[in-house]
Amino acid sequence: MRQCVLLTSNLAFSQWERIFKDPMTTAAAIDRLVHHSVILELNVPSYRLEASKRRQEAQSEAQAVHEPAP
Repeated sequence: MRQCVLLTSNLAFSQWERIFKDPMTTAAAIDRLVHHSVILELNVPSYRLEASKRRQEAQSEAQAVHEPAP
């Protein structure tokens, strides 16, 4: 039986030292994760970020409509 684990990150491996703080620990974690792995790198816009921007724009428009004129 094959096991599957999906791990996502918005950081490139080269930036993982920001998480682990130690270069040796970082290298060990990456080594264990990528051994016998398939890595898919997706360079696409964030759907959550786009949705958040749309919500903020809609809220700003709604507030502008409901604010009294000076």
